Amino acid sequence: MLATRTLLSKQTLAVLSRQPACFVHHGDYGNWGNTNIAVVFSGCGWWDGTDVHEGVYTMYHLSRNGARFQMFAPNQQQMHVMDHMRKQPATGENRNMMMESARFSHNQGSMQMQDLSKLDVNSFDAIIFPGGHGVTKNLSSFVKDGKDCKLHNDVERVLKEFHRSRKPIGLASMAPVLACRVLPGIEVTMGYERDENTRWGNWPHTNMVQAVKSMGARHNVRDPYEAYVDEKNKVISTPSFMWETEYHYHYIFDGIGNMVKHVLRMSTK
Repeated sequence: MLATRTLLSKQTLAVLSRQPACFVHHGDYGNWGNTNIAVVFSGCGWWDGTDVHEGVYTMYHLSRNGARFQMFAPNQQQMHVMDHMRKQPATGENRNMMMESARFSHNQGSMQMQDLSKLDVNSFDAIIFPGGHGVTKNLSSFVKDGKDCKLHNDVERVLKEFHRSRKPIGLASMAPVLACRVLPGIEVTMGYERDENTRWGNWPHTNMVQAVKSMGARHNVRDPYEAYVDEKNKVISTPSFMWETEYHYHYIFDGIGNMVKHVLRMSTK
């Protein structure tokens, strides 16, 4: 018996030694290696593009669960460039959304930032939009027109195509504005409907909640670490940085993780 155990232990070690270091780090919710997700960016930075944390957390959770993903952004100029220290528009600067979004990219080939106009719904199982003010400034005219905003042509196109194809749509923080504008009757969460200040954080963007409700969407109150799933329309949303906090970023991390989990789950249906 002892000799048999020793032999099995040696065989197990031999197998492990031939595996990559991440062999024992499969995702918490299964290995989705055949799932291909499109992730849409709007620049780089909370005040004028895609929030850095939301973008990175999205890619982390996709990677952690074994999914493949490809990054996209419109190949057009962004509305303006914000000085993130002063929270004011920078003078004399003009930047391209796709070039700015490429700051999220770390590889060549398929992992380079791609032009959103080339996104083909038939090549992907789901789509995710991380949040940030680029949603309201670059991907739509919400910052100017509110509930009557217009969407970037390719943003509207891909949202309608994924919805028509019954493929999941993931949305973080401000991104539900996009889907609510062109997909009537969907259900989303953008967090709380009133600015309830606590020592942990506050909700300064509740006007956007009222806007999506006026677009015909049903809003559901959720905490930043939660996600809301509209099973009928396959729309999954999480509040993330609709909630402002100085320290508790792990709540945002967990919320995006829950959103990604449900996107992957629904992509197999």
